[in-house]
Amino acid sequence: MKLYSYGSAPNPRKVAIFLAEKGLEYELVEVDMMKGEHKTPDFLKKNASGKLPVLELDDGRCLAESIAICRYLEALCPEPYLFGRDAFELGYIEMRNRQLETELWSQIGQSWVHGPVVAKMGIVKQIPEVKEASDVSVGKYYERLDKELSESEFVAGDRFTVADITLVTGIDFATTLVGLKPDDSLANLWRWHAQILSRDSVDDIVSPK
Repeated sequence: MKLYSYGSAPNPRKVAIFLAEKGLEYELVEVDMMKGEHKTPDFLKKNASGKLPVLELDDGRCLAESIAICRYLEALCPEPYLFGRDAFELGYIEMRNRQLETELWSQIGQSWVHGPVVAKMGIVKQIPEVKEASDVSVGKYYERLDKELSESEFVAGDRFTVADITLVTGIDFATTLVGLKPDDSLANLWRWHAQILSRDSVDDIVSPK
């Protein structure tokens, strides 16, 4: 298998951690998005959306979208179960992961798009009010997570799941590239963060903050 990735982009990192948890071997192929390599005809044959990550199977077939790739990997190698072991877990972990994607990742993304890095690229009209509102939303969600993690060891219960992968890659991106580091007072969130970074699958991909 080949995983097409780009530097510190969070979605490819999500898949890389998932692969590591499953103990699956793969070839990492870096695609330089700043040079437009994700928009070349050859790459668009792999993913017409021109986005990363892409997982290319040994027979040449390709999958895109991080969670779709992770679901394929879960079916290919079920253990450890990162999406759930029974009907309730499947639903609960999916719920928690979707909440992170729609309520946290989306706001981090808005702050990124309307922040200084993208502003320098000159590709999106900047709306400062959007960034301000998104920054507030991210801060409030961090507080919510801190409260939830006071009652739970991991994001979706008592063991590591795909929801933890989604959160740690989101926080890493928010901290390093968007300037949205969780407040130091959020002890439960930072306890969880340190625990997640202690995993070999995560430590090899996400640098400690």
